[in-house]
Amino acid sequence: MKKLGILLSGRGSNFLAIANAIRLEIIKDVEIAVVLSNKEDAPGLAVAREMGLLAIAIPSAGMNRSEHDAAMISELRANNVDLVCLAGYMRIISPEFVAAFPDRILNVHPSLLPSFPGLEAQTQALEFGAKVAGCTVHFVDEKVDHGVIVLQRAVTVEDDDTAETLSARILEQEHLAYPEAIARVVSGEYRILGRRYLKG
Repeated sequence: MKKLGILLSGRGSNFLAIANAIRLEIIKDVEIAVVLSNKEDAPGLAVAREMGLLAIAIPSAGMNRSEHDAAMISELRANNVDLVCLAGYMRIISPEFVAAFPDRILNVHPSLLPSFPGLEAQTQALEFGAKVAGCTVHFVDEKVDHGVIVLQRAVTVEDDDTAETLSARILEQEHLAYPEAIARVVSGEYRILGRRYLKG
């Protein structure tokens, strides 16, 4: 049984998608060992507790990044986490965090990377005039929105789209893509060649 550690800062809709995929056995032989947040009032923590999961706040306010990341790493290790999943975790993690879980941290980003990294990716896509947007699940490395891509899902940009409508359709795809990516990674049936994730 592989153990996941979920990191979130808000409502955790991708966390819920992952939890539901585990319950429905879309992701097999996986359990959520711990849900962590840098915010005590993160709604996702309350939901995790209602589900009977271990949910812990390690507030980042007043701590520097390395101190906070060290506390997060310690909690993840204490729960024997195999794979760390960032689910709306609104902090850039340190190189030390990445080194603690090499090729074992996943993130989802609301664009087809390498296009539109960083904040407000959906607005970036609209302002650029992109005709196709989407989401990317990728391994996390020392750079922002940069690690090896596990999978992507595309969304057509409609002429009447706003940032809100486009975001909503992309989020639907995130909820499908993230569980699929986790299932691929925990299977171990892949290899990384340069920047390419290859099945089998």
